[in-house]
Amino acid sequence: MEFSFYDYIGLSGIMVFTMSGALAALEHKDHHHDLFSVFFTGFITAIGGGTLRDITLGNYPVSWVRDENILWAIFVGFLLVILLPRMLSKLRKELFLFDTLGIGIYTVLGTRIALDHGVNYFASALLGMISAIFGGVIRDTLMNEVPFIFRKEIYATACLVGSVLYILLNVWNVNDNINLILSATVVVSIRVVAVRYNLGLPKIKFFD
Repeated sequence: MEFSFYDYIGLSGIMVFTMSGALAALEHKDHHHDLFSVFFTGFITAIGGGTLRDITLGNYPVSWVRDENILWAIFVGFLLVILLPRMLSKLRKELFLFDTLGIGIYTVLGTRIALDHGVNYFASALLGMISAIFGGVIRDTLMNEVPFIFRKEIYATACLVGSVLYILLNVWNVNDNINLILSATVVVSIRVVAVRYNLGLPKIKFFD
């Protein structure tokens, strides 16, 4: 089977999101996790957003059932966490690396898949965002943590900006590989700046 640049990027996103989920399980202070629970947390983090997107689009079988390479990418991500837990944990904590890369990649890939299914631009942008954040929502819920989308930090908004940018560049016929890289980089950059400088959207108060 011949892999395209798009395929490599997609499998990389699967792998880094698996690592994000597996590391979250390993590091959680209130729970003891065995190998299966670590694997399951990584697995559900990796496939959660894409599965919801595929179900919404009626894209059956869902991607991880249809393509065994996704399962191999999940296994490799899990194996790296088991073999190199200290090094990867340090990278995750200091650079919030894996989750950030994951949402950047998933945003643009989810948007592209929605567009390929003939979905309107507005819905495609939302599906790109959902693809990126939903696996993390499930992960945080399993860990009994407040999901990122309910915290002060800019998270889902970064994905939405990247998704809209991907759609605009697609309309302007920018090369798809370049578009993918630029749009994912924007998501990652917004997220990094927001965390580094503690930026967030204004709060809305309905009651005093």
